[in-house]
Amino acid sequence: MQFIVKLLISVFIIIFCTQIGSKFPKLAGLIAVMPLTGLLVMLWLYSDNPGDYAKMTAYTKGALWGIVPSILFFLIAFVCFQKQLPLWIVLCASFAVWIIAAFFHQWLLR
Repeated sequence: MQFIVKLLISVFIIIFCTQIGSKFPKLAGLIAVMPLTGLLVMLWLYSDNPGDYAKMTAYTKGALWGIVPSILFFLIAFVCFQKQLPLWIVLCASFAVWIIAAFFHQWLLR
């Protein structure tokens, strides 16, 4: 049952953001990158591991440094959209840069 609640709340946030995006794309962008996902993960992680501050610290460290690959993802997408490239190229380029940065992120945190 706990898994279903987690799933429903997470899906609700994604759908909510998508619906706002159709009328207010800038606001949807802000909501999408809000620490909502991080907050949910912290809540779910803590509820599964109460009092495990080492795990919470490791998660927040990874999230903090994980901001860099995410910024690069959106920066590449922004530049590609400005050049009016097709969506599939934007997504491929953005994810390629994100994956490279994510591997570097993991290498740095070892």
